Amino acid sequence: MVRFSAAQELARRLLEGPQRYSCLAGGTRSGKTFLIVQSIVSRALSAPHSRHAILRFHANAARASIALDTLPNVMRLCFPGTKLKERRQDGFFELPNKARIWIGGLDDKERVEKILGLEYVSIFLNEASQIPYASALVAFTRLAQSVHGLTQRAYVDLNPTTKAHWSNLLFGDKRDPVSMQLLADPENYARAFLNPPDNAANLSRQFLTSLANLPERQRKRFFEGVYVDELDGALWSYELIESTRCVPDDILEEKRASVVVALDPSGASGRDDLGADEIGLIVAARGSDGDCYILADLSCREAPAVWGRRAVVAFHNYRADCIVAESNFGGEMVRATIQAADPCVPVRLVTASRGKAVRAEPISVRYAQRQVHHAGRFGKLEDQLCAFTSAGYGGSGSPDHADAAIWALTYLFEAGDGSGIIEFYRREASR
Repeated sequence: MVRFSAAQELARRLLEGPQRYSCLAGGTRSGKTFLIVQSIVSRALSAPHSRHAILRFHANAARASIALDTLPNVMRLCFPGTKLKERRQDGFFELPNKARIWIGGLDDKERVEKILGLEYVSIFLNEASQIPYASALVAFTRLAQSVHGLTQRAYVDLNPTTKAHWSNLLFGDKRDPVSMQLLADPENYARAFLNPPDNAANLSRQFLTSLANLPERQRKRFFEGVYVDELDGALWSYELIESTRCVPDDILEEKRASVVVALDPSGASGRDDLGADEIGLIVAARGSDGDCYILADLSCREAPAVWGRRAVVAFHNYRADCIVAESNFGGEMVRATIQAADPCVPVRLVTASRGKAVRAEPISVRYAQRQVHHAGRFGKLEDQLCAFTSAGYGGSGSPDHADAAIWALTYLFEAGDGSGIIEFYRREASR
C-alpha cells in the first residue's frame, strides 16, 4: 500500500475535485506525475472502453518516463494484480475492461495525428514547461469523450519556469494566455504545489542535499518549485547573484569596515494589514576589501513601534554605524520611531529624488563587477532584484526588500570612494 505525505494527500484530493483543469507544479521527484497517473488509471478502471491520453513534448521522453517507468510503478504499487497490456504499435496500454491509456509525444507528427484523431475523457500534459501553449490548446480540444459516470478532466504537471509561462497565467493569475483577459470560469482551474521534501520518504538525504545546493535558478525550479520573474533587460539575474554568494562565516570580523541597517518604510499598520507593503529592513556591510556584503534580510509587516525596535535591535546586534532610512515616507516620523526605541541611535535620512530603476542601475553595475556578495540566501530580496529592469520594477507589489538593499549599498559605496555611483547620479542630473 502506498503511503502519501500530507502534502501529497492534499494534492491527490485536489485531483479529485470538481474542476475541469488541474495542475501540479513544483520541484523534481516530488510525486506529481505519480499522483496524476494514479488518478488516470483509477478513472480508466472505473469506465470500460474509456480513452485517456498522456502526452509529453518529445515522444521518446514519454515512452522512457511514463510507459517504462511511472505507469508500471503505479500499477505495481497501487493496482497489484491488475493486468496492463501494451499495444506498442498502436501507442496505447489496455486494461482488462478495454479502457485504453495512450502515451505519445507532440513532436511526432504522424503519431500526434493518430492520437489527436480520437476523443478522450482524460488528457495529461506531462512536463508542460516544454509544451507550447498552442500545442496544449490543440490537445485540450480532444477532451471530448462522453463516458457515463466520468467527468472530462485535463491534467498538467511541470517544474515551474517563469511567471509568464502559460501554466502560471492559467492556474495562478487565472488569465487567458493569449488575450490576457480574466478567465470566464476561474473555478475550473485548480493548482497545488509539491516539492522534493514532500516526498522525502522515497528520496535519499544525499539527493535532497544535492538539490538544495544547486545554483539559484535551478534550485528555485527543481527544489523550491516556484515560478520566477524573468524580464527582458533585467538588471540582475539569479546566476549573477549566485556567482558571488558567500557564507556568513566568510565575513570575518576584521573584514567589516562599516555596517549599516537600511529601512524602506511603508504604511503598514501591523502584521494583519495584509494589503500593505512590507517594511524593507536590510543589514549590509562594506569590507576592508572594498566589496559590500548583504548580511541579513529582516523585512517585516509590523506596526511602526515594532519595526522601529526591530531596526534598533539589528543596529546593536550587528554593531552598525547608523540606520539609513528613506525620508520620502514621513522621514521625521521614521526618525522619531527609531529614536523612540533608542534615542542614541544615529539615523541618516536619504531622499528618493529619482525613480527606482535609476537608483537600482548603478548598484546592479556593482553586482556585475562582482563587488556585492550575499552572505546567505535571501529569497524574496533576490526575486525582487531580478524583477528590476532599466524601465522600472516589473514584479508584483512593491520592491520593499530590494529598495532597502539598494539604499544600504548606495550609502556604503558612497561612504567609500564613491566611484561609479556618484558619477552616475551626476550624469543623470545633467541630462
